[in-house]
Amino acid sequence: MVTVAISASKPGSLTRKLPEAVTFDKPLDAVTILDVKKAIAAKNPKFYTSRQKLSLKGDNKALPDGKTLKEVGVTGNAELSVKDLGPQIGWKTVFVIEYAGPLVIHPLIYYLPQLFYGGPVQHSTLQTYVYAGVMFHFIKRELETLFIHRFSHGTMPFRNVFKNSAHYHLLSGLLLAYAIYSPTYSANSPWIRGTIRENPTFLMSCMGAFLFAELSNLSTHLTLRNLRPAGTTTRAIPMGYGFSLVSCPNYLFETIAWTAITVMTGSWAAALFWVVGTGQMAVWAKDKHRNYKKQFGDKYPRGRKAMFPFVF
Repeated sequence: MVTVAISASKPGSLTRKLPEAVTFDKPLDAVTILDVKKAIAAKNPKFYTSRQKLSLKGDNKALPDGKTLKEVGVTGNAELSVKDLGPQIGWKTVFVIEYAGPLVIHPLIYYLPQLFYGGPVQHSTLQTYVYAGVMFHFIKRELETLFIHRFSHGTMPFRNVFKNSAHYHLLSGLLLAYAIYSPTYSANSPWIRGTIRENPTFLMSCMGAFLFAELSNLSTHLTLRNLRPAGTTTRAIPMGYGFSLVSCPNYLFETIAWTAITVMTGSWAAALFWVVGTGQMAVWAKDKHRNYKKQFGDKYPRGRKAMFPFVF
């Protein structure tokens, strides 16, 4: 039998109702951190497991759910500290909310220009292509979220959904749509008429590059899905298309897709979204690349870069 003392790292409405201890009828090497969280939640259902952060007393480092008490260093008289992480929301739900913004905003501005510009807009071929590309991109994102992606973490703090959504709702949603579907890019605009932006070969080339990148991005997501069995956080070295050059080809291909949109439009709004998005993906790619090398050591391909072949 194992008894683990419990204390709150900070006072709160839920942590005030913590049990002083939880007891298990099995040894230290058979009780996991998740078991402790479940025992706490059984005493206070509102304090569900994903809302809890367990640490050793005097240490702020979160203990992994899958580790046993013995593995994390809990002894017969050790005490665990519990922190309330606040209301949580599923990562899948967060992504669905993020990508839904552009899927609502773009049709509104494209089909109802009189509400935003004070009159009708005769759409150019460029505007039509951008609209089709954006809708394809975010519908694809929603489908990947629902049917392809597997998440290492089940939830995140609810307050973060607003920060995460701002990037898509404001930059690739409102800002991009308002700029591109405006009279500046309409069929009779001097920004379009007589320029390369109404040249069919140029437009088709840009859209061809966009579709190539989008489908390549989908391919890498499928590869990553197949590396992780459902219900696990197992990681393996990704191989195959794109991965021979970089650790995160999904970010590389997404950058290529939005580069095509930026080049095709020459829009400052598209360029801003490209800069912000590429910068964020570069940060993520660097972290993932470092984690791959740390986890797999000498087995990880030495010539592979993080996001940009031969460079970074």
